[in-house]
Amino acid sequence: MSQAPRGAREIEPVLVVIPTYNERENLGPILDRLHKALPDVHVLVVDDGSPDGTGELADERAAANENVHVMHRTEKAGLGAAYIAGFRWGLAREYNTIVEMDADGSHAPEDLPRLLDAVGDADLAIGSRYVPGGSVVNWPLKRQVLSRGANVYSQIALGMRTRDITAGFRAYRRPVLEKLALDEVNSHGYCFQIDLTIRTAEAGFEIVEVPITFTEREIGESKMDGSIIREAFLRVAKWGAERRWQQVRRLLKRG
Repeated sequence: MSQAPRGAREIEPVLVVIPTYNERENLGPILDRLHKALPDVHVLVVDDGSPDGTGELADERAAANENVHVMHRTEKAGLGAAYIAGFRWGLAREYNTIVEMDADGSHAPEDLPRLLDAVGDADLAIGSRYVPGGSVVNWPLKRQVLSRGANVYSQIALGMRTRDITAGFRAYRRPVLEKLALDEVNSHGYCFQIDLTIRTAEAGFEIVEVPITFTEREIGESKMDGSIIREAFLRVAKWGAERRWQQVRRLLKRG
């Protein structure tokens, strides 16, 4: 495993966590692109018992490449739970940086080197669609409005400046995940990304956003559904109210 430093802080070795559920056709190409862009990074595929054989394909790739690892889970327990399991696996080993990446091709592995460069000077680097230079490809207007609306709503409700707080392509430095109370995280989808961003900011870590090109999947169906959207709306409202109350309490104490 390469130990060469990148940026201002030691970030290697790097683990990329890729949750999967019925992504057999997408997984092979994304692993090929990832290892072409960064041959030394390690990958952990977290498969939630995919009935289409994704887990078996991941095992084949792991047998052929020592940098690929597989975690088999017995049921579809949600994106957040899969990432938490992957984080714990990485923290139990000597990885200095742990990356979230989708299996469906929406996150370009070719953008990962810039994300890692950025986290060398920060604690969490988010691959952002909504900072200058970021973009979205092949999304229908309805999905664009939903995503942008969710981010604007979250910024206003939470009083945070992160432009793409729902983004799922991100790199965490080890100390962030070691400090966060991962046992308390039980959110999913949009909500999981928002939850961890809030926790990271409130713990005093530095967050930076890096422009990326997000491309809609070509194969398979999105896992987004109404329950994920409702969860995000309700939890963000709750978290926003809690943050406002904490601010009021701090002001009252000072007075």
